[in-house]
Amino acid sequence: MRGSGRWHPQGEGQDGVHFLVPSKTCRMLIHHSIRPMSGRLILALAAFSSVWGGMASADDKAVENLLVRPAEGYLAPRGYVCYRAAGAIGVDGRLDEGAWKSAAWSQEFVDIEGAVKPQPSWKTRVKMLWDDEYLYIGAELEEPHVWGTLTRHDAVIFQDNDFEVFIDPDGDGHNYGELEINVLNTTWDLRLPKPYKDGGMADDAWEIEGLKTATFCDGTVNDPSDADRAWMVEMAIPLRSLSKLKAKVSAQGLIPHDGEQWRINFSRVEWDVENPEGEYRKIPGRPEHNWVWSPQYTVNMHRPETWGYIEFRNARGSVRNARDALVRKDPWGPIRYQLTRIYYAQQAHRQQHSAYATELTQLELTRLEDESLVGPIELKSTAAGWQAVAKVRLGDGQETECRIDHSSRFTIGPD
Repeated sequence: MRGSGRWHPQGEGQDGVHFLVPSKTCRMLIHHSIRPMSGRLILALAAFSSVWGGMASADDKAVENLLVRPAEGYLAPRGYVCYRAAGAIGVDGRLDEGAWKSAAWSQEFVDIEGAVKPQPSWKTRVKMLWDDEYLYIGAELEEPHVWGTLTRHDAVIFQDNDFEVFIDPDGDGHNYGELEINVLNTTWDLRLPKPYKDGGMADDAWEIEGLKTATFCDGTVNDPSDADRAWMVEMAIPLRSLSKLKAKVSAQGLIPHDGEQWRINFSRVEWDVENPEGEYRKIPGRPEHNWVWSPQYTVNMHRPETWGYIEFRNARGSVRNARDALVRKDPWGPIRYQLTRIYYAQQAHRQQHSAYATELTQLELTRLEDESLVGPIELKSTAAGWQAVAKVRLGDGQETECRIDHSSRFTIGPD
């Protein structure tokens, strides 16, 4: 039978369905023994592409149909307009404050590889708000069998079913943060100076100071005898704690200005389980499912160029304006797409020839073009490797340069 969504503060009650930790200390109660899990997620590498779904709209289905063949041209990733919270938010995992009710849900998650894979078995969606102190994230994860085992902070949380946040405030594809959480409100926060594919190493010592998180289960945790409905996640991420993720921080700190965009994505890791002895365990030999908000087109969340957009608005949110809002088109998106094509072609060339190409013609790429380009893209050798430079003219007539280098870092402006 479906659970009743009973609520107990941390450390109280019989079934531990609610977990609240307003600081970095995560001490959880587990009332059912679950077999320890081993092994690590293998991240496969595949070709790059980037696709847009926008806010949920009448055009969403038509856009999603294009995800089958994303390499045919640039389509921007998904986007979400994030309004100021219209009232106080108490982080308890329920998402029932008036402020949350005025925030629109995102589109439902899809498979990490896009439309080439089946739709996820269970619905996942998110919503966001902000104020001068926090970025608030709420998530709802449908799940008939809610379970969790990990209780140690900074454990490898995706060994359980989990919800994950990836965030890059300045959008350069380097120096970004990751936050994972399971139903027991156990968290893992880490910083990547650059993606793993470019030699990046996770900084587990990085902490989101002042982070508030809570989870709520509409059902019972670790009880296979009944059917659950969903579990919820609520986060308040202090903006000041993200300052290390942005190369240039203004005098007002990391408080976003009206219309500012960051890159962000969300992932849900889901394992197939069985319960032959009255307790959940992962089915041996089955890989995890990876469901995401903005498709990655390969089983690898560490390709920040495909993450979605969060656009901050100073206006206070309402259900109407949130649902009707469209994220402003990223003027750099098409050029970044072309430069990223060069990056992956260079990686392939180096693998095949043990050296980077010194001329674009060696990469045999076609359609390296965009209406904003002023002249052809230039490929330059550097002491560290190479960089591709594109001179662009925007709608206001101003010209600037965009570049990508051998480490996949994307920058705008003079070198």
